Amino acid sequence: MLDLIIKNCNLANGQTGVDVGVQDGRIVAIQPALQASAGEVVDAQGQLLSAPFIDPHFHMDSTLSYGLPRVNQSGTLLEGIALWGELKPLLTQEALVERALAYCDWAVANGLLAIRSHVDVCDSRLLATEALLHVRERVKPYLDLQLVAFPQDGLLRSPGAMDNLTRALDMGLDVVGGIPHFERTMADGAESVRLLCEIAAERGLRVDMHCDETDDPMSRHIETLAYQTQRLGLQGRVNGSHLTSMHSMDNYYVSKLIPLIREAGVSAISNPLINITIQGRHDTYPKRRGMTRVPELLEAGVTVAFGQDCVMDPWYSLGSGDMLEVAHMGLHVAQMTGQDAMNACFEAVTTAPAKILGLDETGIDVGKRADMVLLQAGSPVEAIRLRATRLHVWRGGKRVASTPPATASLMLEGRPQTVDFRSR
Repeated sequence: MLDLIIKNCNLANGQTGVDVGVQDGRIVAIQPALQASAGEVVDAQGQLLSAPFIDPHFHMDSTLSYGLPRVNQSGTLLEGIALWGELKPLLTQEALVERALAYCDWAVANGLLAIRSHVDVCDSRLLATEALLHVRERVKPYLDLQLVAFPQDGLLRSPGAMDNLTRALDMGLDVVGGIPHFERTMADGAESVRLLCEIAAERGLRVDMHCDETDDPMSRHIETLAYQTQRLGLQGRVNGSHLTSMHSMDNYYVSKLIPLIREAGVSAISNPLINITIQGRHDTYPKRRGMTRVPELLEAGVTVAFGQDCVMDPWYSLGSGDMLEVAHMGLHVAQMTGQDAMNACFEAVTTAPAKILGLDETGIDVGKRADMVLLQAGSPVEAIRLRATRLHVWRGGKRVASTPPATASLMLEGRPQTVDFRSR
């Protein structure tokens, strides 16, 4: 007897009307009309069973801090960084943990079962590091939390940042981060990329850089990142996040740059909600969208994912932990409205970030861990269009969240009843 069978579901790869069997936390069968009994049987009724959503770029140390100590009146990146600098001395470990755990509740309910969070290490107290290491252990049964040692104020620009980053990695952070475009000079930015990649190579860690998050087309640290990746043999372990300067670069230079990124095995993470909000602030009209060249990167064979980046923090006053909202915005901003392109946007919040984070056990396939989301939609495109309700969320075959389907109802004879207007 199996532990769980989900009958009559559609899959993101186009399969329809299949049954998925789960035993001991893993998917053991995917086939039509599975002949087996199970402790629990769920009839999907033709709805989409998906791999879990994954957010490959987030800032959990600042999430849900909107309005502390004040509101970002301009909505700009630089005021957000300045505001975060004002807030850091006021942070407590207890408040950091409380806000992060609250966000993780939202995440699991939304079928978001893996998050890569950048953690600011420029505070010598390393409060955020300690807090999120604690959170990582607390939420492990429900979601994978991967933590990036991120020198928010610049590795070379911020006194003590190198020592802090090293200590944070020693404490157990998973990934080496950086922000080369925020260093004092282009030369310092390139040097920070070299130093950080060497640290990752020595420790056998992955790299995820905030890279060229600017409208300046001359901010070209992604080129340096691709070079250092190849020099140090880090292929497949390095990611460039944001890459918004690529939006403003001339086409000739990009025709050279994208093949370099592909050859180096560097992936890319775009953050549509934040990139479209923060970039182009110095423009009158026409205004640049700011988001990196997602279709071109995908066409070249680069792995591209979408991240949430911020939720109710000094940089962004909105957000809900809904990765379908992220995919929806990315689809529109990148003008990816063909069927294959829209499916790629769904992959950008599910399977593509799993690859970037090295989550080899994630996916709807036999042998994989049974982390799954049943959506109130028949296909990935419909799921994005509707920002579909997460009917059920499973972690290792155990249900961790459920949401009633979205329906219309009327009070009839003193109780709510579902309405089918077609039959009235």
